[in-house]
Amino acid sequence: MQGSIDIRVRYCECDPMGVVHHTAYPVWFEMGRTELLRSTGRTYRDMEAAGLLLAVVKLEVTYRAPARYDDLVTLRTTLERVGAVKIQHSYELFRGDDLLVTGSTVLACLDRDGRARALPDGALGTAPSASGG
Repeated sequence: MQGSIDIRVRYCECDPMGVVHHTAYPVWFEMGRTELLRSTGRTYRDMEAAGLLLAVVKLEVTYRAPARYDDLVTLRTTLERVGAVKIQHSYELFRGDDLLVTGSTVLACLDRDGRARALPDGALGTAPSASGG
């Protein structure tokens, strides 16, 4: 499953030189995950109301070229794998045809006490894969 969103770089996301600060990219990744889930007819809000919490347990970002103030960038988010407990996404951020940033996250399903729990079947619009996790 894959989706994309367009993001206009805001002034508050940049350093004094107009370059996007490294902390903005993980926030954009979350936006991509949220909209990818929304495209399946589900929302994080509904999942949390049902007691399904997802926590980022691994984050990787590779910065290839900077995004700058007022750039229009496109974030492509791909659901790579759904295991029994973990979900893996990958990300590609483009300005036009130029690849600026790549990344990945692993999220773990937790209960309200912070303990790992199995993802319910179909929680993300897809059944857990046989790869476990």
